[in-house]
Amino acid sequence: MGELRFIRLGFGPDYVEYQEAWDEQRRVHAARFADEGPDTCLLLEHSPVYTAGRRTADNERPLDGTPVVDVDRGGKITWHGPGQLVGYPIQKLPRPVDVVAHVRRLEEALIRTCADFGVVTTRVEGRSGVWVLGDPVERRPALGGLDLDFDPRLTDDEFDPRLNGPEYAPSNAGQRREDRKVAAIGIRVAKGVTMHGFALNVNPDNTWFDRIVPCGIRDAGVTSIANELGRDVTIADVLPVVERHLKDILENADLKPRVIEQQPAEASGHAAAAPAAERVPETAAS
Repeated sequence: MGELRFIRLGFGPDYVEYQEAWDEQRRVHAARFADEGPDTCLLLEHSPVYTAGRRTADNERPLDGTPVVDVDRGGKITWHGPGQLVGYPIQKLPRPVDVVAHVRRLEEALIRTCADFGVVTTRVEGRSGVWVLGDPVERRPALGGLDLDFDPRLTDDEFDPRLNGPEYAPSNAGQRREDRKVAAIGIRVAKGVTMHGFALNVNPDNTWFDRIVPCGIRDAGVTSIANELGRDVTIADVLPVVERHLKDILENADLKPRVIEQQPAEASGHAAAAPAAERVPETAAS
């Protein structure tokens, strides 16, 4: 692919309102689709806001009625705000679009970024984004005085961690030595061009996540680069590192269309059917 352009929209104290960034995404997306501009990554910090992807359940939203912006990306509910570096890569991909490959490239850039700051991260099977792994279950401290075998989050469908004290709060997952997400990813592909992107927790107030069920995951939590290191790290520190890894990975990616499997030939000896109708997944989970 060609050169990736970066646009820095605004950072503290010049935080970018979510609607403003969404409007800019759509403008750049339209230009990229029409080949009137290059692949572009918007980088910014948002004012505090909860956004809900298409798969968000009602019982994952804030209990206190805090407003939520419903958006057209994949995934579920999350929070954006100060201390979190948000990136919206807007790229034209070959069709049929391989959404999963795009998500994996973003994950890889963020994994490398965290590694440069001394934070070891990885992927978790079935859960997109970038994670710090917790201790094995048998080595984690008991919750609420109960053995982990009786963790209500895993055995009670009605259990809500938001109503049961700080020991279950997503922001305290590090103290519980559980898996914790340091970067969320939620994208949309429209007309072969990507929208939305990633949110990397650099040094935010993670208690904002305690009002929701982040990404719909009840048995893990959230963290930040600063939390993991036990020292302050700023957006200004991380920004050029993220740009470097995004540029390296996205500009040098060997973009290929998603493979569409052929239908098997009929037993009667007829020729194999034509390729299945293209079903391009429009979104990927956060």
